[in-house]
Amino acid sequence: MKKLGVLLVLLAIGGAAFWFLKGRFGGEKVAPPPTVTVARGDVERTVTSLGKLKPKDYVDVGTQVSGQLKKVHVEVGDRVEKGQLIAEIDPTVYETRVRNDRAMIDNLRATIGQQEAELDLARKQLARNRRLLEAKAISAQAVEENEAAVAVARAKLVSTRAQIKSAEASLEGNVANLGYTKIHTPMSGTVVSESALEGQTVNASQQAPVIVRVANLDTMTVWAQVAEADVPKVREGLPAYFTTLGMPDRRWRGSVRQVLPTPEIVNDVVLYNVLVDVDNREGLLMTDMTVQVFFVLGEAKDVPTVPMAALKPAKDGAYEAQVLTATGPVPRVVKVGVTSRTVAEVKDGLAVGDQVVVAEQAGRPGGGGQRSGGGRRMMGPRL
Repeated sequence: MKKLGVLLVLLAIGGAAFWFLKGRFGGEKVAPPPTVTVARGDVERTVTSLGKLKPKDYVDVGTQVSGQLKKVHVEVGDRVEKGQLIAEIDPTVYETRVRNDRAMIDNLRATIGQQEAELDLARKQLARNRRLLEAKAISAQAVEENEAAVAVARAKLVSTRAQIKSAEASLEGNVANLGYTKIHTPMSGTVVSESALEGQTVNASQQAPVIVRVANLDTMTVWAQVAEADVPKVREGLPAYFTTLGMPDRRWRGSVRQVLPTPEIVNDVVLYNVLVDVDNREGLLMTDMTVQVFFVLGEAKDVPTVPMAALKPAKDGAYEAQVLTATGPVPRVVKVGVTSRTVAEVKDGLAVGDQVVVAEQAGRPGGGGQRSGGGRRMMGPRL
């Protein structure tokens, strides 16, 4: 029994020592707060939107006369030069009208010669009868009839000359219409669509039928739809770039040419069209491609950056950050420059390499090309 008591005392002492040492040396360690490193990078503040590509300059080439489309000399994709013949309307009807007008003018000119001779005769008879009247060898009534005959002959001549002018005007119109049967392109470019086929009858009495569309594809225009909340930030001359679905890694750059004042309402959302021109001499951009546009409101290149998650608003537009030191987190006042939704340019208060406490671990601290915007998102270029 004495040995058993000694054993129990030893076990109690050993248990107490175990728990003392575990509490002193083997307790759970407190995890350090999550941090990010202040690093150099690029920051962009942008407004984003979706848009469509259209040629900047194009023309719908139509016909001004009705008839059967006798020949189309071009196909979709052909390159054409200004003034080039691209289609022909059957000219038979218009050639007949021209010949008829010319024959009518010839007939009227012949009538003019006859009437001039009749007028000359009437004047001579009037002069002779006036001399006879002075000799009282003829009655005054005969002289009056001669005067009336002169007036009638003069009026007929004036009328016929007016008919000639009318016929000449009709001839000019029909000659013009005959010329319109040969359709020439008013600009250089590429045939992007064909709306009428050979043998088709076109009717120009109400509106000009379109034969082909010719567009200059060397310069394309982005029609970007910007939400009403963001459009006040977008102005003429603002730099912009966009990406396409087929080439998300490439950026095409341009600047805002115009903000159209009349909006489009889509599902009760007010959207304004913003136009951006871009060089397309490589021919990689095509009509109606969908693009994601980034309007650059501000940017900073190769500057110290810190995630917005590491900053808290302070006084006078400044921010506060918790910088991790050997003795623990220390608050600092930080002044920032260009900011996006996720990252900020550091102007003062932090240095490259500082460890800054964040509420949640940032994905890529200080990563370049961070963006913010209020439009619909499609995709972004990989940097």
